[in-house]
Amino acid sequence: MKRTIMMLACMLMAGVALAGGHWVGTWGTAPQLVERHNNPPAPGLANNSLREIVQVSIGGKKVRLKLTNEFSTEATEIKAVELAIAKTAGSSSEIDEATTVSLTFNGESGVTIPANGTVISDAVNFKMDDRQNVAITIHYGSASPSVSGHPGSRTTSYLKEGNTTDFTGAIRTDHWYSIQTLEVEAPKKAGAIAILGNSITDGRGSTTNEQNRWADVLSRRLLANKATKRVGVLNMGIGGNCVLGGGLGPAAVNRYQRDLFGQEGVKWIILFEAVNDLGYARNGVQTAERIIEVYKKIIDEAHQKGIRVFGATITPFKGNNYYSEDHEKGRSTINTWIRTTDLLDGVIDFDQAVRNPQDPEAMQAQFLFENDWLHLNAKGYETMGNSIDLNLFK
Repeated sequence: MKRTIMMLACMLMAGVALAGGHWVGTWGTAPQLVERHNNPPAPGLANNSLREIVQVSIGGKKVRLKLTNEFSTEATEIKAVELAIAKTAGSSSEIDEATTVSLTFNGESGVTIPANGTVISDAVNFKMDDRQNVAITIHYGSASPSVSGHPGSRTTSYLKEGNTTDFTGAIRTDHWYSIQTLEVEAPKKAGAIAILGNSITDGRGSTTNEQNRWADVLSRRLLANKATKRVGVLNMGIGGNCVLGGGLGPAAVNRYQRDLFGQEGVKWIILFEAVNDLGYARNGVQTAERIIEVYKKIIDEAHQKGIRVFGATITPFKGNNYYSEDHEKGRSTINTWIRTTDLLDGVIDFDQAVRNPQDPEAMQAQFLFENDWLHLNAKGYETMGNSIDLNLFK
């Protein structure tokens, strides 16, 4: 009888183990080598403490954190990391101290991330709601002089000398360093959208510390909709990024494996790049055709993994230095392919959502950020986020 009970207990325990462990990315950012002018301000990271704020998409009760040193030439020593619920979306360093939990890495409080490496923490119980503001506090030992991070955070981080949790009077900097992904244990039906993008996805023109990029708008809509309330959103936009090469950060053709397929729980991909390639192009149509070939490769690999792919049309840029008749032909070539190909699983028509009906090669003036005729303001990003059909993600 005892043996039968023990066998049943083992089976139940195994069932729990099999049922759990479905990890989904709830927040993420695309890392790159931080340019010198965006490096951490004095006193720097080494032997100091940094508090960074992120706003997750889907909530949960158990999380783990990935840290990156991928573009750094030397190892970076992490002495300790804590998570806590932040009181703001980045406008202050304040936290709910009662929610603080310490992370471990293979059971140890600290970890050394090798040059060109990443580490992921052990899972920890940490309750957070949908769209919760989470503070990640990192206490550094030695740090690589070349820093891996994400300059376009549109969120304020707080740097303080020494090993401290008191960020009163901290140095403020609107960049993220070392953090890459926050993952949550979620129900089996939960999944994430990974967005491959440039500055328009990264959020240039959105409001610092208000989390109002178009991807944020989409996330809030998904969570408010019963059929899509377990869909996370991972913003893999890099300002100045290109699909083919050049630009800022690793080109999309080189980073998509990491930023799309390297994420946990991805069920959908949105492809929304190429405007920087076209802006630098010597031949708009030929450049567009090369970009389409990269998109086809991504689509094929995604479908082999059971991931659905949506193409987003390139928004207008007439009035910007990127514009010429030749570059416009390239944009039209990509957008026509997106709207007509049977390789994609759906279309998100940002071009149609924001263009000027009287001058379709230009966006509506009400959406302009700094009158550069390329980037959108918060109203424009809201329009983009609201234009997406949520049925795509059911």
